Amino acid sequence: MIVVTVNSGSTSVKLAAYELPDSGGGRRICHLRADSGTADRKALLAGFLAGLKQAPDAIAHRVVHGGRRFTAPARIDPDVFREIAALSELAPLHNPEALHWIEAAQSLCGPQVAQVAAFDTAFFAGLPDVAREYAVSRELSLDHGVCRYGFHGLAHEAMLRSWEALHPELPGGGRLITVQLGGGCSIAAVRRGCPLDTSMGFSPLEGLVMATRSGDIDPAVVPHLQHRLGKSAAEVIELLNRQSGLLAVSGLSGDLDKVLASDSPGARFAIDLYCYRARKYIGAYLAVLGGCDGIAFGGGVGEHVPEARARILDDMRWAGIELDPAANQAAHGQQASIGRSGSPIEVLVLPVDEEILLAGAAAGILGRPGTMFACMQPAEPVGPD
Repeated sequence: MIVVTVNSGSTSVKLAAYELPDSGGGRRICHLRADSGTADRKALLAGFLAGLKQAPDAIAHRVVHGGRRFTAPARIDPDVFREIAALSELAPLHNPEALHWIEAAQSLCGPQVAQVAAFDTAFFAGLPDVAREYAVSRELSLDHGVCRYGFHGLAHEAMLRSWEALHPELPGGGRLITVQLGGGCSIAAVRRGCPLDTSMGFSPLEGLVMATRSGDIDPAVVPHLQHRLGKSAAEVIELLNRQSGLLAVSGLSGDLDKVLASDSPGARFAIDLYCYRARKYIGAYLAVLGGCDGIAFGGGVGEHVPEARARILDDMRWAGIELDPAANQAAHGQQASIGRSGSPIEVLVLPVDEEILLAGAAAGILGRPGTMFACMQPAEPVGPD
């Protein structure tokens, strides 16, 4: 069986192909990464498929928002496609892009190739009520879907699976804080394999400071800016999604490397704000978990930018968190322990391989549920997102 995966994010798209033998497990046979803003989707996918030794049996797509309905992978039919489209208003940077890739794949492969959606929100479908619900009426929550869904679920689950493989002595992985830092950023608190909380909520806009997203903001800002700027609510949300975060605060770029390279006051403050927000959430999740066994960094920034990791965890020895500066500086895109030896809380870089989970989701839909994350060949780094 050959499964192709399409992982479209806010800044990049990653294509991969996996060979899944009848004996179980699997290996990645090729991959490609491109800037999602400039990609000719159909041409890019056609070229990728042409390099395979046979046509794929399935194409698995990462879909960011699955709402209340999609708590597990689903085979894409017209009804599923319409529901993903209806959820686009809650994930405007992501769901429309995923739909474009689904359309390209359907056009190239026809109905004989299964199209499968795996949802970032699914990992957080079982959040405790106190973490899932806002303090609004049940009518708003149940009838209008105003609740916290959580996102980056595939990334957080991938880090959890890697951590579990490293620590079989901890039931369900024990207590883990996973930190996904890329174009979008989020943190999750996980106990014995079950998420207890996460920083993104109703949409991928909530939580940490991100490349172009504001993260946490008082909702009263939206009508205030509508009035002051003469914009619609949709235009203000667009501003908070695409023209805020590191880009707006630094006045330079949403690329953390470029901001770190600048000595301007705006750039220095942008880094301070970015790291402060992440450190605040880590402190909150230590309280949620009652302490933790490990902190894992993943994503393009989390895996490749040592200075960001160091600044986020600066002066947290009081909590049992201390980096080894040399190990942290040396860790770029590979699995590594970066905490000081003997520290109560282990700190690691765990490369995020969402594509393995996408391939496993497609295999399950096609009747191969035994294809497990731990049995798959890990992917080599493909660079920061």
